[in-house]
Amino acid sequence: MHRALPFCLLLLACDGAGPADMLRVAVWPLPVPASLFAASDDPAPARWETEGEARADGPALLLALGSRRATAALLQEEGERRLWRTQGGVVVATDGPRIVATAGLRDMLAATRFEGMDGLARPAEADGWQGTRVVDLARGGTDPARMRFGLRLECRMRVRAAESEDVLLVEESCRGGARFVNRFWADARTGGVFRSEQWIGEGLPALRVDYLAPHMPAEVITPAR
Repeated sequence: MHRALPFCLLLLACDGAGPADMLRVAVWPLPVPASLFAASDDPAPARWETEGEARADGPALLLALGSRRATAALLQEEGERRLWRTQGGVVVATDGPRIVATAGLRDMLAATRFEGMDGLARPAEADGWQGTRVVDLARGGTDPARMRFGLRLECRMRVRAAESEDVLLVEESCRGGARFVNRFWADARTGGVFRSEQWIGEGLPALRVDYLAPHMPAEVITPAR
């Protein structure tokens, strides 16, 4: 997992930097044009699509946040790190199946840092895994007073069979700076995560993520239970 530098984020916040600047320093090693994002000074959430608009013409994520739904297209990738964007301006950065940063929402996950390896690297072997990660949160634009840096989370994973023996359900319980449960559905044979429900900050519902195959209509995806 990529390790971000919290003091860089703090310096950027003090300089009035926007979400693109945060991703440039904290998460993404390649150039990130500011035009990818909704206006950084506007705290309103970006527009979300209706269900009928969601389609995938290439690698994409189907995102669901409460009743809102949108397709995020792949923009950039380097190894396991990928950057995705919806037409409405919501941007998600992932490292493998893990969401490590978001932008374009009223509340943003600015950065994620792991102490050691993420248990999701091998879902089939993650039962009983315990680890620590630190996250930075931003709320309502770029006002440093509304940002929280160094939120420490102690997490533990439990793995069990889901709907069938072919599917593993990884449940990750975290506590400390926040309390929540993440869920990841993985192919038992390959370990590939194809669906998840992940915490992306305080005051927001879990973000549900489905990986879409090219040209697959979003309606064929069965919501996670």
